[in-house]
Amino acid sequence: MAELKLSESRDLTRIERIGAHSHIRGLGLDSSLEPRGVSEGMVGQEQARKAAGVILQMIKDGKISGRAILLAGQPGTGKTAIAMGIAKSLGLETPFSMLSGSEIFSLEMSKTEALMQAFRKSIGVRIKEETEVIEGEVVEIQIDRPAVSGAASKTGKLTLKTTDMETVYDLGAKMIEALGKEKVQSGDVIAIDKASGKITKLGRSFSRSRDYDAIGPQTKFVQCPDGELQKRKEVVHCVTLHEIDVINSRTQGFLALFSGDTGEIRAEVREQIDTKVAEWREEGKAEIVPGVLFIDEVHMLDIECFSFLNRALENEMAPILVVATNRGITSIRGTNYKSPHGIPIDLLDRLLIITTQPYSEDEIRKILEIRCQEEDVEMSEDAKQLLTKIGHETSLRYAINLITASALNCQKRKGMAVEVQDITRVYSLFLDVRRSTQYLMEYQKEYMFNEASMVDSGNANADAMHD
Repeated sequence: MAELKLSESRDLTRIERIGAHSHIRGLGLDSSLEPRGVSEGMVGQEQARKAAGVILQMIKDGKISGRAILLAGQPGTGKTAIAMGIAKSLGLETPFSMLSGSEIFSLEMSKTEALMQAFRKSIGVRIKEETEVIEGEVVEIQIDRPAVSGAASKTGKLTLKTTDMETVYDLGAKMIEALGKEKVQSGDVIAIDKASGKITKLGRSFSRSRDYDAIGPQTKFVQCPDGELQKRKEVVHCVTLHEIDVINSRTQGFLALFSGDTGEIRAEVREQIDTKVAEWREEGKAEIVPGVLFIDEVHMLDIECFSFLNRALENEMAPILVVATNRGITSIRGTNYKSPHGIPIDLLDRLLIITTQPYSEDEIRKILEIRCQEEDVEMSEDAKQLLTKIGHETSLRYAINLITASALNCQKRKGMAVEVQDITRVYSLFLDVRRSTQYLMEYQKEYMFNEASMVDSGNANADAMHD
């Protein structure tokens, strides 16, 4: 019975969604920004990863803002993976927001407002604040409960000490409740925020380490604080400019952040916030953290969005813009003009362009091995070889999609590892683009609205008229 419970709890810890890029942990670079062969889920693309590493270092140093980087390459060459690698390497302190080019047209607000909000989500403000904190070791807690319930509220006394002094504080009902919630007892080292009355349990004092014979693994022992009980501490809060905009522009205040209904934010509100943040910067209360805005499928933006981006990048509070596209020379949306990657020349001129190359057969094999590991699929060497061949001849994405399908087929025949027969079966069940196109060309006459047959009939009519 105990064994069964153990296995259940082990399964529960693994409730994680496996996404297309969930295996990416970073850019896979060493301390000198040289790319390792296979590292942090990244394989190949050495030049692109090295270039992204240089950009990453500049972002971390806070040297650049308002710069734009273009990741250009064929479909399935790891452009989004590099952007995800940058995001993971930046850590939690630097804001990173992600957007698809087509999202802007499906929102209930104007295109420029959607872009503006995305820009402001990518700029962090680190606000420094000094607070009065009482920090010490609890010597004793006395709580006097009234004899008759409801006759009077609870009162009590709290004795705190540091290595230098000891003080007794009178407690009100709210503080007694807060101490009860945190399960504070004598021997605990606590910090009380004077402004809000928030109690934080820092750990247990080393002098009380022998109080109990058995102690849980989560028990943390700390030294008894020294000096004065009352201290001034600097607290740092990190928020994005968009969050400040929302709180100040809506009647329901910060609740709008949770409801998601932020709507359009007036320009006056933003101007006032920018002025206030500039004041804080001069006073040394706040600093700006330029983050990263990643726009995938950037060719989906139209000429108005591109001209907005051009102007927004000149602003002093602009994030690093990373855009990705898989298009060659194509029309700029909203015009009849053609341009490389479907981006106007004046914006292209501002971009640092990083190109990605198609993967070699050896790299495809390594990527498939990482994906098998991520998806918990056991695969034989022959099957890996066949899947690599399929990935090289069709596409890497198609080969990755076959992993789970072949694992299910293996499960159905009660096999231990995916064999060649499983991959052959799913390869015959699911078509890749080339085979699907071939099938369409053969049976196009039986499909509705096929353009190929219309072109043929048009040519036939033209020939008849000519005769």
